[in-house]
Order: sequence, then C-alpha cells, then structure tokens
Amino acid sequence: MSDFEAEREATIARNRALLAQLDVSLDVPKQQPKAKTTAKPRTKTAQALTKKRKRSSSPAPTTAPSRQSNRIKRTAPAPNETSEQKRLREQEEEALRKKAEEERFAEEERAREARKPRHDDLEMYTLLDDTEASSVIALAAALQVPLQTSRPRRIGSQEDFDDEESQQGREVTQLKEKLKPLKVVARAKVTKERVYSAAYHPEVTKDLIFFGDKNGALGIWDARAAPDGFDDDDADTSTHDNEAGKYWRMQVHWPATAGSSISTVKFDPIDSHSVFTSSYDCTVRCTSFVSGISREVFHNEDIQLQSIDLTPTGHELWASDVSGGVTHLDLREDKSKARWYQLSANKIGCVSINPVDPVFLLTASNSKALRVWDVRKLHSLGKGRPSPVEIKFEEIEEKTQAKDNKSLMRAEWRHGQSASSAYWDPHGRRIVSTSYDNTIRLWDVNPAFMQRAGSFPTFRPAATFKHNCQTGKWVTILRAQWSPNPDVYPHITIGNMDRSLDIRTCKGELVAKLQDKDITAVQAVTCSHPSIVERVASGNASGRCVLWAPADGN
Repeated sequence: MSDFEAEREATIARNRALLAQLDVSLDVPKQQPKAKTTAKPRTKTAQALTKKRKRSSSPAPTTAPSRQSNRIKRTAPAPNETSEQKRLREQEEEALRKKAEEERFAEEERAREARKPRHDDLEMYTLLDDTEASSVIALAAALQVPLQTSRPRRIGSQEDFDDEESQQGREVTQLKEKLKPLKVVARAKVTKERVYSAAYHPEVTKDLIFFGDKNGALGIWDARAAPDGFDDDDADTSTHDNEAGKYWRMQVHWPATAGSSISTVKFDPIDSHSVFTSSYDCTVRCTSFVSGISREVFHNEDIQLQSIDLTPTGHELWASDVSGGVTHLDLREDKSKARWYQLSANKIGCVSINPVDPVFLLTASNSKALRVWDVRKLHSLGKGRPSPVEIKFEEIEEKTQAKDNKSLMRAEWRHGQSASSAYWDPHGRRIVSTSYDNTIRLWDVNPAFMQRAGSFPTFRPAATFKHNCQTGKWVTILRAQWSPNPDVYPHITIGNMDRSLDIRTCKGELVAKLQDKDITAVQAVTCSHPSIVERVASGNASGRCVLWAPADGN
C-alpha cells in the first residue's frame, strides 16, 4: 500500500469514528468503471417543446356549434306545463320556425337576383357611383357639349394613300413630326378596376375618353377639365399622382364582378350621341346621352360576349362570343330575331366590319385563324328558317369546304398561336392582327379582290414585326388598334410590355415610342382621337389612364 492510500484510509477511519460519536453513518461507495450509455434520440427540438408548452398553457377557446337541432333550439317547457300549454307552445315554435325559413329563402333569392344581369331600361345618372347632385350636374354639363353637334364616324376611301413611295415617305415624315413630341399631359384613376376597353369620343373641343373596366363599370374622363379636388383613396402613391380632369364611374353592367367585364366600347356611328358596350354578362347595352337611358339591345343568357362592331349606318350590330359564334342583329327589329352563326370551333375574340364595304366581316379566333367572310352568303344560309336562326359550325365548315362554294369564306390566314384581335382600317382595305405568337401582321388587300366573286387570289401579310404579347394573367390582352382618323397616313397604336406605347405605320415602321419615367405599369389598352392626330389615350391594370398630347396644349 502506498503512503497516499495509507493516509487516505487513516483519514476515513478518523472521520468514521467522529461521525459514530454523532450517530451518523458514512458509506463511501467504491469506485466502479462508468458504464457506456446510449443517448436517446431527441424527437423534438427545445424550440418545438417550448412552443408546445406555450400553446398548452392557454386554454383552448370554446366555440359554439355551427348547427343545432330543433330540439335544442326549442323553448324549455315549464315544470308544471299542462297538455294544452304544451300544444300552444309547440304551435308557436312551429310558426316561428316557418317564418325563419321563409326569411332565409327570401334572403337567398334576393342574393341570387342581385348576382343576375339587369335587363330593364336604366336611368343613366342613377348608375353613377357618386349620385350627389354636384356630380350628376357636372357629368350632364360635360356631355352637353358633344350633344350640340352631330359627329358621325368618318370613313376614308380604299384609294387613299395609294401613292408613289416618295409621297408615302413624305406622309410618314409628317406623321412622325406630329406624334414624336407627344407627352403625358393628364393622368387619373378613371376606373377602380383593370381597364379592358376604351374609345375616344370624336368631340374636338373636349378630350372625352370612355374606359370599360373589369367589373362592368364605364369610366368617363374629361381629361382637360379643371378637377374638383384630389381623392386620396383612389390615387396611388407613385410620383405625379395628382388627378387630372374630371371623371365619373357608371355601373352599366351588373353585377359588379369579373363576370361583367366590359369587352368593347363603341360610339353610335350616326351621331356619337350614344355609346354601346358589350360585357361578359352576355349583354349589349346602349346608353343614350340624349335621353339619359341605358337600354339592353341584346342578351344571350348562355354565351359570353367578346367583341362587337356596328355597320356605318348604325342599324346593324355584330357580336362575337366565347363559343366560336357571331350574332347578327338588326337594331330596327326585335332582338329575338337575331341570327347566330358558329364560324369557329373555338372562341372568337374579335369581330370587325369593313367600314367601306360592310359585306366583309373579319374574325380572329383561338383556332389561330383570321378569316374574312361574305355576309351575304351567311345570310343566305338562314333564309327560310324560323327565328331564332342558329347555324352550327359543322354546317358552316361543310359549306366552306364545298368546291362549288368559294364565296362564303373569302380569305384565311393561320397564325402560330391564338389570334387575339383583327381590325379593318378606316379606309376598308388594310387589316392588322395581334397574336400570341408575338407577331403583329399587316395586310393591304387589293380593292379589286373585293369586287370579284370567290376567294381572294392571294392573302399574305404585307408586313410583320415582332412584339411581345405575353401579357399573363394580370394585364389586359394587347390589341393593335388603327387610328380612326382617315385624314392621316394609316397607323396603329399598341401597348408594349416595356411600359411604352408604340405607334407604327401600316407597313410596320416605328413612328413613335411614347414613354414616361413615371409610368410603372403596362399601357395595355390604347385608343386615338378620330379627328385630331396628336391625341392618344391609354389605360392600365390598376384603372389609371393617361392622355398623350403635345406639351403646349395644342
């Protein structure tokens, strides 16, 4: 034994003797090798346990049952209730139950009716979101000016601007001189929701622009009028957010949901004293500035309308729909006499009537096809049939493929993807189409082709240029629009995904690229003044609209 161990044993003996005197025992455990232990896996982290303890520390909230049986709802009977009292109590409970059931059914019926489109004649000024007397008077005053003069739609000639290349070059140079200096001179949040469509009123003393939005409201913007004030709730926080001019919002189509989006806005081609609007609620309405009445001119409960156009006389209307059909309606007849032709197996997103020769109907569809139809041949298919006339796609296709019938569909061009839109120009010979294949195509149809029977000898685009048309879910589909002004060299306007507004000639040459550093959204919807070339308007997905004009106010 070593000296250290001997000393340790002696110390233990002394301590044991000392504790024995105090009646305390001391058991010193022998040293043993430590056993290897396996740590238990931790299934939950400390943070998770802490969260669990915190959650369990507070009592769970007690919620009342969402449904109860009639037995629980009944009034508790009195302790000494007689049989006669029980009978009366049960009769009273049954009467209350029936009354509550009737009220619930009535409320559900009111809710269903509120979600349905309105088909009655409506007073125009009661449709305003602001029905205060001052707002109604201001709108009436703004519309009084264009009512003093009749401004019919102006139409050019198929021979216009068919000059030598040198002359056309001079026309393009003049156009650039007028359009390149355009700047943002007014902006305002004209509609609450995304702008879907627009039209520029032909009045020359005012800048009156009408915008249709996603929820069926028609925004009317007097862009150069002195504003009454600034609305903090409607304006966004971007720079230059002051509201310019005056605007009014009119709930023309109902209900105020995405199912009522206004797809087209067109002025009466006879005098511009009325505005026609088509909507996804399957209705077309005409709102008269003279009578102050908005009336329904067409309704198809089953088919969502995509586009409308009017003949130059204003007596006939064509509407395209999501099922691939077009509807012809003579506005002088009852709407029950409308004729429906299914010209495509897929949605027809756009329909356009030749303004010079209205027998030529232009359609653009999701079947990738742009087609020119002879209206006379379409009407001949419906002769002798009872109203309403409905001709299915199978019959139309059979007629177009027949060797002895080459006059029904006069021309066709297939795009790489869906054709979003196609329009005749105001001279009735040029066509512009927009497609999801990111290409804008321009045609110059020889007027002699339209005078002959049968298909056009050739129908190839005269010019094409690439343009990003992938708008996605939150931006309105881009559609190249002709300037309705027949006095200037034919040109189109189209929004650009880089937030600019592009203006190009009928041959695709870029005339102007309108931009502003404070514009942060795509100007998807565009329109031009029918008489003043230096006026262009645009709208975006937030409902904010812009007027482009010379900075000097001319």
